[in-house]
Amino acid sequence: MKMARTEIKFGGFGGQGIILAGFIVGKAVSLYDKKEAVFTQSYGPEARGGACAASLVIDDKVIDYPYPVSPDIMVIMSQEAYHDYVPKLKEGGILIIDEDLVSLDDIAKRAGKIYKIPATRFAEELGMKIAANIVMLGFFGYVARNLLTTESLKKSVLESVPARFRDQNAKAFDKGYKYAQETIKGE
Repeated sequence: MKMARTEIKFGGFGGQGIILAGFIVGKAVSLYDKKEAVFTQSYGPEARGGACAASLVIDDKVIDYPYPVSPDIMVIMSQEAYHDYVPKLKEGGILIIDEDLVSLDDIAKRAGKIYKIPATRFAEELGMKIAANIVMLGFFGYVARNLLTTESLKKSVLESVPARFRDQNAKAFDKGYKYAQETIKGE
């Protein structure tokens, strides 16, 4: 089955691991699922706390334009990113938010499906607030299971974090994935 071009944008603020999350998905798709992928990133002027985004374009054929025009999927982990990026979400696209950090308004009406997870809260409960991005990736992996395999995504996570944190990141990934399985039924 041929896959159409799929555009994904991760948005949040510096220090949340947004860029790493995009890199991990791109690595999973390109190295392990053997699809074409282009990863781009952008930062605000601040080192930490400023706006940042990671974008991916995924396809089964060579990608001729590397930037997302109208993302099919957005993963948003800050209110500023929500206001900056969600107006460009493809009409009927998928919006995934950290429900404790992002409040929805009329902009969200363009989404065909909205998924919410308390990713930062779950990471804090696991004793690793810094792993909120990995909790979110577990959740994203379930939502996007028709785009990439769970095995490739988890493998990419574990290869992209320091060895001493692999067990904690595996737990964070599993927490997000299991939460998605439990809350997204019948799709």
